[in-house]
Amino acid sequence: MSQELRNIAIIAHVDHGKTTLVDVMLKDSGIYRENEQVTERVMDSNDLERERGITILSKNTSVTYRNYKINIIDTPGHADFGGEVERVLGMVDGVLLLVDAFEGPMPQTRFVLKKALSLDLKPIVVVNKVDRPQARPTEVVDEVFSLFLDLGATDEQADFPIVYASAREGISGLEPDAMTPGLEPLFEAIVQNVPAPTGDKDEPFRMLVSNIDYDEYVGRIAVGKIDRGTINMGQNVVICRADGSTGNAKCGRLYMHDGLKRVEVDVARAGDVVLIAGLGNIGIGETLCAPDHLEPLPVITVDEPTISMNFLVNNSPFAGQEGDYVTSRHLRDRLFKELDTNVSLRVEETDSADCFKVSGRGELHLSILIETMRRQGYEFQVSRPEVILKEKNGKTMEPVELLFIDLPEECAGVVIEKIGKRKGEMLNMHPSDNGYMRLEFRIPSRGLIGYRSEFLSDTRGNGVMNTVLDGYVAYCGDIESRTRGSMIAWETGDSVAYGLYNAQERGRLFIGPGLKVYEGMIVGENAKNEDITVNVCKKKHVTNMRASGSDEALRLTPPDTLSLEQCLEFISDDELVEVTPQSIRLRKKLLTKSERDKQAFRNKK
Repeated sequence: MSQELRNIAIIAHVDHGKTTLVDVMLKDSGIYRENEQVTERVMDSNDLERERGITILSKNTSVTYRNYKINIIDTPGHADFGGEVERVLGMVDGVLLLVDAFEGPMPQTRFVLKKALSLDLKPIVVVNKVDRPQARPTEVVDEVFSLFLDLGATDEQADFPIVYASAREGISGLEPDAMTPGLEPLFEAIVQNVPAPTGDKDEPFRMLVSNIDYDEYVGRIAVGKIDRGTINMGQNVVICRADGSTGNAKCGRLYMHDGLKRVEVDVARAGDVVLIAGLGNIGIGETLCAPDHLEPLPVITVDEPTISMNFLVNNSPFAGQEGDYVTSRHLRDRLFKELDTNVSLRVEETDSADCFKVSGRGELHLSILIETMRRQGYEFQVSRPEVILKEKNGKTMEPVELLFIDLPEECAGVVIEKIGKRKGEMLNMHPSDNGYMRLEFRIPSRGLIGYRSEFLSDTRGNGVMNTVLDGYVAYCGDIESRTRGSMIAWETGDSVAYGLYNAQERGRLFIGPGLKVYEGMIVGENAKNEDITVNVCKKKHVTNMRASGSDEALRLTPPDTLSLEQCLEFISDDELVEVTPQSIRLRKKLLTKSERDKQAFRNKK
């Protein structure tokens, strides 16, 4: 007897437990042996995902429950990777909306639910982490219902089934105080409420490519849900491209997901989520059709990028010493290759052959690309992130975001003051539990660039920021961002303790002793609002005179080693971040002091 199909995506705000829930669904479906060693968050297979504890890429798997095969797509929860969510929702017929039983609906919850409702997908609400201290599942369900109404849900959509769960403990139930081991209530809700895929298997074949995978043996693999018809291994198809052109191809290999494995099959039918190899150069959003019925589906559209930065060939004095790929050709090929799988990214060539403008959904979206490239051996430089402005009816428009902040009550004053200076407008303020409160603002995206590290300092690491794009508004005027200058290396050489000891009195240092530096490299932050040149390579003069106490060890304050994201937040318009496989350095665009002085003089004119 053939299995019935259900296709679902798991959508939620970041860190609400999507990937952990998938772990338990896989375990409960019996795909593991009893003695098998199971990795936590098995769907987060990317090294960066494991290190950061977030999902970056959408991934497919499947489980079997009774006579049902349930195809599952695990999606990212961070707003910067919303493009990953948007492009895979067309492959499913229902969504599991996961909500934390304590935090309730968060910004990304609103974003992903809005997309799901617009596609008329059947929602099932899963209230996760009901075992958390201060969990409030009943109130959270009311908040979710209000969110449905705010987003204009139909009566049918607002009448959603609810399942309570603790994915970490592997328990679930239809009432928060009636939990049982396993996820049977959740599986039952899926098979009873999510409709089976539509599409006639007897009509001509058609499939929209929603994802691209890669295998070193078979090359590029197109992933998508068959819209209609049947496909066999070896069958000829036509690729209908986004620009209207077509190309002939052949289905070399045909796969489906079975648990965590990719299983080769001979035939697949309407509703199946399949992987097709051997199609050559195919991209996301293109349609595969039967040769005698060319009826392409609408191209996948995602929200436009809001942030851009320049990627430049590394021209620092240390260029070419640590990377494998350093030329403009290497950089260009790698960036344009990223467009094949990263649908919300844009890459533009500029007047200079050594500079490329890259646009994305946020600082994290672009920093993940930078980190991935440096791990692959690329060496390059990036400029300060800038928001993308638009012209509408003769007015300059800029992106604005909803900002949600949870922080200790005693830190609220300084945060409200600083967000006010960055043109933020408070929308709501209400107390939470345990001395915390939640603040809601509408703020230009420009105002958030460079603020996150300052926010963590002001809240002593106890504050949490979440944002979601809220459209475009008229340009809000100049925003003062960085209030302190840089400490810049005077000469090329090795940093020594004596030179650093004298420099640390001027501000905070980013480097320690024994590090190679070059003239124009940023080695710290000045305490004042101006740049200052310091000689961190200066050695103590050697004399034949000895004095009491003069040879005592110098006490250096431990340097603040900045992460890639912190470097991107720190730099100003005349500075760059130099990225190599081994190092991340900050530098001035103009390395010598005389060049910077000349530029400052020209700017005054």
